[in-house]
Amino acid sequence: MGEIIELIYENGVLKPLKPLKLKEGQVLRVRILSTGLSRFIRSMENELENPKKDPLELLLNARE
Repeated sequence: MGEIIELIYENGVLKPLKPLKLKEGQVLRVRILSTGLSRFIRSMENELENPKKDPLELLLNARE
């Protein structure tokens, strides 16, 4: 399973904001999302992994 990380785009290069746990030469697939969307996805992932409410209710409320 993957993880969501935050990057900054500077001088034509994507730079991670935190160190990555990757092996040298490791090939990755990257999906670029806007900051607002990635924060929403991260919050939903965190809530679904450690639910304080019914996960189905959370997803239904997110659709509204």
